[in-house]
Amino acid sequence: QVRLVESGGGSVQAGGSLRLSCEASGRTPSRYTLGWFRQAPGKERQFVTGITSAGGTHYYSDSLKGRFTISRDRTKNTVYLQMNNLQLDDKADYYCAAALKMQGLRQPKYWGQGAQVTVSS
Repeated sequence: QVRLVESGGGSVQAGGSLRLSCEASGRTPSRYTLGWFRQAPGKERQFVTGITSAGGTHYYSDSLKGRFTISRDRTKNTVYLQMNNLQLDDKADYYCAAALKMQGLRQPKYWGQGAQVTVSS
């Protein structure tokens, strides 16, 4: 079991940066694969990136990998999403999620409450 709490959302102009944080708590939060999803208005929620307990990462696309970076601090049980060169299409609600392995992020067991990211021109 794990509980997820996101923070760090906000508003930024195109080309700017934001860093999202997700603190995981529970009996063994360090054993979970953690990931980020996003959902824009009128769109389906989509996978962005994930990181395993060992530090292995996966990104939805090469373009996202070039601008977004996922990392985790096992001592703090926190996963981060550094977002650089934000574009208008990046505007969405961003959700932290947890699963037992990377494949489990296809259907995460746990979700955070979401963090709003707004990008203006």
